[in-house]
Amino acid sequence: MRKLLVSLFIVGLLAMGTGAAQAAEANSPLTDVVSDLYGVPYKSSGTTKKGFDCSGFTRYVFDALGVDLPHNSAAQYKLGTPVDKGELQPGDLVFFQTNGRSISHVGIYIGNGTFVHSETGRGVVNTKLSDPYYWSKRYVGAKRLNVPALVAKAETPKKENAVQAASLPENQAKKQ
Repeated sequence: MRKLLVSLFIVGLLAMGTGAAQAAEANSPLTDVVSDLYGVPYKSSGTTKKGFDCSGFTRYVFDALGVDLPHNSAAQYKLGTPVDKGELQPGDLVFFQTNGRSISHVGIYIGNGTFVHSETGRGVVNTKLSDPYYWSKRYVGAKRLNVPALVAKAETPKKENAVQAASLPENQAKKQ
């Protein structure tokens, strides 16, 4: 009975996490990779689905998207282009100072003020950047990396729009 209750509790937590993950565009490459990782436990130095630390998690996700990252949050902070907090986009890395000295935690912004990360004691979860008790006080900055899988998806025009534009009266007149 106890196992059943724990299982139901975990399923509930996963469902809550997955719902927040939809902040990133549904069926985006980022969402496709991350959605399978909610609930994976935290493991110091972990880099697999058996357990992740924060930089092992971001490295795993970006590897699946075709980008190789170092397995260290401070080293990841040295990469990419700085992004203002108000300009964050899904896929941006967000960095924190949790040890009082240097960059010591990293996550991936997924939209709507939310990031996904592997947190000690909780594993892979979503958290609000605005969390007043912990994360907002420790936020250092964000970096945007060149991730072709994310850029290609964002730049792909929708066929519906192309068809609609071709059928507009002003475009019909140009054809004649």
